[in-house]
Amino acid sequence: MKLNKKIYSIFGLGLGLLALASCSDSFLDTIPDERTEIDNVDKVVKLLVTSYPSGNPSWVGEINSDNLIDNQSPHLPSNPNNKQILSHYNYAAYDNWDNQLFRFEPATQATYGSSDSPGSLWQSYYNSIASVNAALQAIDKLEAEGNNSEQLRPARGEALLIRAYSHFMLANLFCPAYKDQETSKNAVGVTYMTEPETQVLVKYDRGNLADTYTKIEADLLEGLKYISDVNFNTAPKYHFNTQAAKAFAARFYLFKKDYKKVIQYADAVLGTDTAQLQSKLMDYSAFEGCTSASDYGNAWQSPERQNNLMLIPTYSVLSRRVLGYRYSCAGPAARDALMIHSSSLWRGYICPVQLLVSGSVFSASGSDYGFYSCKVNETFEYTDPVAGIGYPHVVYRAFTNSQLLLERAEAEAMLGQYDKCTGDLMCYWNDALKSFSTADYNAYVKGGNAYFLTKAILLQYYSDKSNPNCFENWDFAKQMGINVPAAAVPYMNCINDFRRLENVFEGHRFFDIKRWGLDLTHTVGLESTPFKTTATSKERAIEVPWEALSAGLATSRPGEPEAKEKAKAWNSNLTFKPSDFAVKTK
Repeated sequence: MKLNKKIYSIFGLGLGLLALASCSDSFLDTIPDERTEIDNVDKVVKLLVTSYPSGNPSWVGEINSDNLIDNQSPHLPSNPNNKQILSHYNYAAYDNWDNQLFRFEPATQATYGSSDSPGSLWQSYYNSIASVNAALQAIDKLEAEGNNSEQLRPARGEALLIRAYSHFMLANLFCPAYKDQETSKNAVGVTYMTEPETQVLVKYDRGNLADTYTKIEADLLEGLKYISDVNFNTAPKYHFNTQAAKAFAARFYLFKKDYKKVIQYADAVLGTDTAQLQSKLMDYSAFEGCTSASDYGNAWQSPERQNNLMLIPTYSVLSRRVLGYRYSCAGPAARDALMIHSSSLWRGYICPVQLLVSGSVFSASGSDYGFYSCKVNETFEYTDPVAGIGYPHVVYRAFTNSQLLLERAEAEAMLGQYDKCTGDLMCYWNDALKSFSTADYNAYVKGGNAYFLTKAILLQYYSDKSNPNCFENWDFAKQMGINVPAAAVPYMNCINDFRRLENVFEGHRFFDIKRWGLDLTHTVGLESTPFKTTATSKERAIEVPWEALSAGLATSRPGEPEAKEKAKAWNSNLTFKPSDFAVKTK
C-alpha cells in the first residue's frame, strides 16, 4: 500500500496545481494507472486505510488566530501575578513562512513539502480525495460485476465521508467563511473532485463556495446512508466510524447554520440524558500517574478514551513549533486562551485546574515564552536510527465528544433553548471535575480551588465584559449571517470561552474567528506594528500554495494585484513523497 499512496499523490497534484514538466517521464511510463489493481473488496478496504489526510491543520489555524503572540513584540507576562512590565524575547521563527502567516500574508516561502504549511495541507487533502476517488471507482466496478459483499457498502460510505471531510477542510481553510447559500455564491470555493485524475495540465475551476457546500453535503448524506463499523474490527477510532460520521454531520451543519440538524446529529452520538454524559466526555482520571509529556500525550490521544471519536495520524512538527520560538501562546494570548483571568469558577490558581491536571499548561521555568500542551505530543518514527532521521507524527483529534457537546450547546443557544444549553455547558465543565482521580478531586475541588458551574454563575460571569472572551453584544456576527439575540449573549460568551479553552493548540479557533466574524489584530516586532483582519477581510481565506497559483488556479484573495506575478516567479520541486517530511529527531 505504500506504493499506492505514492501513486495517488500524483493524481492529487494533477489538479492542474503543478506544471508537471519537472516530473520524470518514466513515472507514468512505468505504472500508467495502478488503480486497475484494486480488483477485490479487501484491496478497497486496505486502500481506504491509507486514504485519510496526512496533513495537520493545527499550526495554520493557531498562527492565524488570537491564540499566539509575537514574542518579539513588547508584551506583559502571562502570569497576572508577575511584575507587570513589558518584555520581549528575540526568538527566531521556526520557519520563515511563519512570519508571513502571522502577518496574514501568503506563505510564499513554504512549499508542498514544508511540514504544517498551507501547501502541505492543500496537497494532503487533495491526495486523500484522489485516493478515495480511486476506491469509489473500484467499488462501482465491483458492484457492476455483481459483487454484493457486505463490506462494499460501508467502504463506499467511508470513502464518501473522507471525500466530504477533505473538501470541508479545504473550503474552511482556503475560502471565505460560509454565510448562506445565496451570499456564498459570490465567494470562491474549491475544486470538488469526484473522479480519479487521469490527465495532466488540466485547468480547474474553483467554482463558488455555495456549490462547494452543496457537494460536501451530498457526499456527507450519501456516506451516512452506507456507513457502518463492519470493516473496522481493529482501530475503529482511526476511521470514519458511525459515531464520528454523525459528529462530522453536526459540525458541518453548525458551520452551515442549520442548528436543528446540529442537535439531531449530536443527540445521536451524545444522547439526550445529560446525566449519562460523563462517561462519554474526557476522563481526567486518565492523567493520574502521568509523569512525562509522552504519558500525558498518550492519555489525550488514546483510542481507548471514550471522548475521542476519530483520530488521524499526521506528519507534523507541531509540538516543536509551539514553544521556544517567535510565535507562541504567551502574554495576553495565554491569559485569554487559557482562561487566565478573574473568575468565580475557580480560585487559588491563575488557570483552570483541568489544565493543571491534564498537562495542558507546561512551560519552561524562568522564561515566559509560552505554554505547551501535551494534547499535541509528538511520536517519532525512525527510518534511520543511526542518523536519527525519520518522520515526526502528531495525532490530530478530528472529532471528540467534548467538541461535539459545545457545538450542540451553540446550536441550542441560537435556537433559544437556553435551559438545554445551560445543561450542556454545565456538563462540559462539571463532568470534567467529577472525573478527576480521588487524589486530584480532593486536592483541587474539595480543596476549594475550583467551583462547579451553575446557571447563576454562568449568567453573572459571562455578562462581565472584563472577561476578554465576553462581548456586550454579538452584533459583529451579523456580517456572517448570524443574529445572536440579547438573551443568548451570555451563553454565546460562555461557549466562546469554553471552545477556546477546549481547542487551544489544535487550530479550531481560526474557524470560530472566521465563522463568527471576530476582529483580529496581530502586533508584530518591537514597534508593535498592527496587522488587522475583520469579518470581510480577504485575508480570512488562506492563500492557496504558490505552486497552484503558478499553474493557473484562481487565488483565494481576489483583487490582490501581485498574486499572479509572484506566482509566475515561484519555482519549486514538483514531486512529493512522504520522505519530504523526514527530519532529525529532537
